[in-house]
Amino acid sequence: MTRTNAELLADRARLMGPNVSTFYEDPLHIVKGEGVWLWDADGRKYLDCYNNVPHVGHCNPRVVDAICAQARTLNTHTRYLHEGILAYIDRLTGTMNASLDTAILTCTGSEANDIALRMAEAVTGKRGIIATDATYHGNTSLVSQLSKSNIPTVGFGLGQYFRFVDAPDSYRNPDPDGTIFAAQVADQIEALNEDGTGFAALVVCPYFLNEGFPDHPDGWLKPTAEVVRKAGGVLICDEVQSGFGRTGTHLWAHEKMGVVPDVMVLGKPMGNGHPIGGVVSRGEIVAEFRKGYRYFNTFGGNPVSCAAAMAVLEEIEDKDLVSNALAVGKHARMRMDQLAKKHEVIGDVRGSGLIFGAEMVTDRTTKTPASEFTDRVINAMRHRGIVLSKLGRHKNALKIRPPMPFSIQNADLLFDTLDKVLSETPVHL
Repeated sequence: MTRTNAELLADRARLMGPNVSTFYEDPLHIVKGEGVWLWDADGRKYLDCYNNVPHVGHCNPRVVDAICAQARTLNTHTRYLHEGILAYIDRLTGTMNASLDTAILTCTGSEANDIALRMAEAVTGKRGIIATDATYHGNTSLVSQLSKSNIPTVGFGLGQYFRFVDAPDSYRNPDPDGTIFAAQVADQIEALNEDGTGFAALVVCPYFLNEGFPDHPDGWLKPTAEVVRKAGGVLICDEVQSGFGRTGTHLWAHEKMGVVPDVMVLGKPMGNGHPIGGVVSRGEIVAEFRKGYRYFNTFGGNPVSCAAAMAVLEEIEDKDLVSNALAVGKHARMRMDQLAKKHEVIGDVRGSGLIFGAEMVTDRTTKTPASEFTDRVINAMRHRGIVLSKLGRHKNALKIRPPMPFSIQNADLLFDTLDKVLSETPVHL
């Protein structure tokens, strides 16, 4: 017999502790996934417009078969020799700039970002880190300091090493060529040098997803990369959300933004939900890191994880999912533009490939964020069988980044439903 949500929530609090977050006012009890669809415990079907972790689709047969076949044969750590990790890293780095030729595999993006920060310290001898003020890069004691909006109330006193710049906002504070953002980074570099901390690295998602994926032209990060390199720092691109073809125009978002990072971080979608992450860099940077840190991760790069990750790369290539992301993204943008003409609450439309959304405002002239309204829209969509979320500094931008097999027909269902919800949901209660 299926237990009620109230019973499950009570057991979560008892067994997992307080403040364990859930989505929606009425949380979903999901029991099955397939492709771009999810099913709850009552058998209701939901269109998944949010989950980027199952990058090539929930329970993708190629990935499932690869996991099962390898788990049936062997799973162990990398202190034994194994072909799987070498074959995967070789294929992965083969999709990137030739300078990004070496990798360390982890279990999570948090671990990968933690390594990236330590790499920056190893090669620069400095500890000063710069990030935007509306982002998230993970939850280790070190990496959690990068999230200004969610800084731990207790910790190890690491905050002194971190500085923040305003997250780019193409809607309210346009910066068409990236020079304003680059100047802000330069100011923080100077501050780190003046207080004796020194500058080690800038960490950014090259498509600024958590910041609300502002509309920037290709090549927008070039001025910032020049500032970082001139100061002797390391450019870290966190591609956990933006990578593996999600933008539709490039396999990696840093290519779209016109830069080659010194260090690149991967996570969640890499193994389609199987726990694997990674750090990709130049061989000399990895060598310097390994000289200073005796790093080992028991499960990082294990044979089963590498089999899953290899299957993801094969699926992206064989199904031409990057081209699909581009085509569906263009259609989605067109549908959102149509909705914006009909619904005044849509202040701005943006996105590329299978990252798209709209920023909700109570007034287009003042651009006042409609944060509470956005929350009601998301909950209303959930009750109509559409799973999505919100993000951005004001939590008023719809966050739509579905699995990569998402189709034009799926997008039409999403926007037909959104049209109805926007028509029925009052902006002011």
